[in-house]
Order: sequence, then C-alpha cells, then structure tokens
Amino acid sequence: MKILLPTSTAGSLPKPSWLAETKKLWSPWKLAGEELIKGKQDALRVTLQEQRQAGIDIVSDGEQTRQHFVTTFIEHLDGVDLEQRKTVKIRNRYDASVPTVVGAVSRPHSVFVEDAKFLRKQTDQPIKWALPGPMTMVDTLYDAHYKSKQELAWEFAKILNQEAKELEAIGIDIIQFDEPAFNVFIDEANDWGIDCLERAIEGLQCETAVHVCYGYGIKANTEWKKTLGAEWRQYDLLFPRLQQSNIDIISLECHGSRVPFKVLDRVRGKKIMVGAIDVATNTVETPEEVATTLRNALKYVDADKLYPCTNCGMAPLSRDLAIEKLRALNAGAEIVRRELLA
Repeated sequence: MKILLPTSTAGSLPKPSWLAETKKLWSPWKLAGEELIKGKQDALRVTLQEQRQAGIDIVSDGEQTRQHFVTTFIEHLDGVDLEQRKTVKIRNRYDASVPTVVGAVSRPHSVFVEDAKFLRKQTDQPIKWALPGPMTMVDTLYDAHYKSKQELAWEFAKILNQEAKELEAIGIDIIQFDEPAFNVFIDEANDWGIDCLERAIEGLQCETAVHVCYGYGIKANTEWKKTLGAEWRQYDLLFPRLQQSNIDIISLECHGSRVPFKVLDRVRGKKIMVGAIDVATNTVETPEEVATTLRNALKYVDADKLYPCTNCGMAPLSRDLAIEKLRALNAGAEIVRRELLA
C-alpha cells in the first residue's frame, strides 16, 4: 500500500435487513434461488459503498455472501454431511450445531471465487479476502472420519491453498486466514497449527495475513474475556512462531482489550493490522481514542507497517453502528497520518 496507515476491517460487516436477520450469526437467508444470488450481489455493492464512504482504504466483501465465516466454506466441501448435524463446543466457549465430516474432504469447485470476481469488477481499490484458517475450521465442525485434528487441519490447509490461489489469480490483493482458535489452543497452534497455515499460503505471491483475535462481540466471548486476568498474554506465546513464519501480516485485537502493546515487539518486522475498534461494545470510539491506540502501537511497529483495523468482525452489530465505527477508524488514522507527515 502506498498510503500511510491504510485502514481495513478484520472481517464481517452487518448484512442488510432484506437479505438476512440482523445482529445474528448463522442468520438464515430471507431470499432463495435467483433472488438470493442477486440479493447477495446487491449486498456486496452496498457494503463496498459503505466502506468507501467511511474512508476505508483496503475494502472487503464484508462476508455478505456467507452465513458464517467458517461453516459456509466447510459446507461446500465433499466429505461433509450437512444434514448430519452435531452440537459441539466452539472455542471451548459456546455450543453450536455444525456439519459432520463423514469422509475424505475435498473441494469439488471454488467457494468464493465468483463472489470475489464480482467484487473485483466493482472497484479498483485493494481488496482483502478472508478465509477460515485450518485449525479454526477443525474447531467448527464434528469430525467422524479422520478423528485427528492435525490430519484434518492439514487436509483443510491443502484445500484452502487451492481456493487462495484462485482468489489471487482473479486479482485479490491480500488473503487473510482467520484463526481465532490460535488464542485458545495455543500449544496445538505452535505444535502444528502454524505449520498448517504455512501450507495454506504455500506458493502465493499476493500478501497474506492471519487474523488472531478473542472473538466476536457475543456474550460467550465477552464472558470468557473476563476470566483472562489483568493482562491477556496469549499473543506472547503465539507471536514468536508467527514472527518466524512466511505470513506477511498479523492482525490482532488491541483497543478495549487487555492486550499489552509491548507484545507487538515479538513480531517486529511484520506488517501489523492493529485492532483499534472494539466490536464488543455499542459505544462508538472517538477519533482521538483510535489515534491513541495507533500511537501506542507505533512504539513497537514502524509506521509503514502499521495497518489500522477493527478488532474482529462486526456482523452482530447494527449497520448504522458499524458504519460509525468505520468512520471513527478512518478519522483516527487520519489524525496520526498528519502527525507522522508533519
């Protein structure tokens, strides 16, 4: 990016109320058939326009064409039974009904490429596209076939690599892998999760990112955060391995959290998407609050490697609130840009 402190979102944005029920994960579609296809495309146009008007520099699809950031990808794979649902505890925090892996997983066709092509035609801005990470995929289903988290994650990594290469080929600038599971299963992440992530990015020439956060602003996540103590030190244990990885950009949660900024020193040299917007509150940050978060990050991150971002996806928020938060992100970044360029 040529612009200093380019802004972006971490993932999802709220869907229009005519497409799906708002403020809800796994919300059913309100349309079907051809109307659903057109409705999703309209939603892509809308979310792109809202990002532009808010001043976001690196735009995304806002995950408008998927019900959930993980399961929508899983449901397009062979070897997964959508009817055979099981209730599992996701991220060791909340129960969800998820599909079951019943055989060898494979990708019969691309999942998001047509949606990405559509978005690419709408804008010449840089686009970041999010995919679920291998470990988080394993944690968001029931495995009745492999019965090995590591083996299944490796198969998912190969499938994600296929999808990522097709996204790169149609002009996606940054491919992000969402791995909130890294912050929960830290030992496994270091033992084999980051290796699976490396397999997922193998051979890519575009920039790659990994998003590691403490989850959506839903009750199960906010209650979990209350148990983490005065300082959240999960990143301390993850970042040394990520710093040594081939991932270009690391995305983390900062504002409104108890993550000590000094943890950023562990990934010095990487580009950093610093979460400067709290997605777990209905209070809109002031531009100065955003600027303060960015100034704190700049003590450990070179200015040309700092990418202001949201802490996580904003699907559970109202559209109006999400837009106001994006405007605050842009305004806060602009304050610090002026200071740096003065």
